[in-house]
This record gives sequence, structure tokens and C-alpha cells, in this order.
Amino acid sequence: MTSAELNGLYQQMILDHARTPYGFGLTEGAISRSHQVNPTCGDEITLELHLEPGTDVVSSVRWEGHGCAISQASASLFADLVDGLPMPEISTRIDSFREVMRSRGTIDPDERLLGDAVVLAGASRYVARVKCAMLAWVAAEHAISLAKAA
Repeated sequence: MTSAELNGLYQQMILDHARTPYGFGLTEGAISRSHQVNPTCGDEITLELHLEPGTDVVSSVRWEGHGCAISQASASLFADLVDGLPMPEISTRIDSFREVMRSRGTIDPDERLLGDAVVLAGASRYVARVKCAMLAWVAAEHAISLAKAA
């Protein structure tokens, strides 16, 4: 597959997740919730963590928000990636994603850690888009810290 074909596939996946998001819709019973805003463009995400009772395993990530296709697809991809994982493993994935986003396109994302979220790596070349891509991940990081403090 050529680079152009791969970029087209990635763009289509981002649009698909933005149109039909995974984990969309807040529900009762969240262990923690974080609301984050990207002041640069006005994108907003409210993200909830639901845990398996008595564990640190996230049973589901639920979210609502509005904004560009990148911010909405990123929230969807994040929710799909981490459902069923323990919070420490989620934190590792957030750190890996942040490293990719800060690289300005110089780091190839680890598909083993980031799954389909690797499609967002192209956003790292555009400073304004990094904040869009990171919004849900920052919300999750905040929600994890709130859950640990509870």
C-alpha cells in the first residue's frame, strides 16, 4: 500500500469514528468524570470512567463532546482501545500517545500499545491538531487521577 493510500485509509477511519463514535453517551455509575476544553478551537470532551467493582479495571469509557473530527475520533478511538484494561496500563498508553503527539511526526506509533489510535499520528505534524487529538486522552488522565484520589 502506498503512503497516499495509507493516509486516505487513516483519514477515512478518523471520519468514520467521528460520525459513529464508540462509547458516546454519558451514563450513571461512573467512578470519575473529567471535562476538558481546548481553548484554541473550542473542542470539548466530558469523559467518564466506569470500573469493574472492587478492581482498577475500566469496564467502560463513556464520553460526550463536540468539536472537530480529530477530537471526536480521538475520544472514540481511546474509548475503544482501553475498555477492559487496568488503569495503570491505560496510563502507559496515554504516555505513549503523548510521546507520539509531541514528536512532530518523527516517532512511529506502537500499534501494539495504541491499536487503531495510530491513525492519529499524522496530527502530530500540526501543532494546532495535537491539542485536538490529545483532548480525550488528557480528560482520561485527569479522570484516572480523580479515581485514584477517591
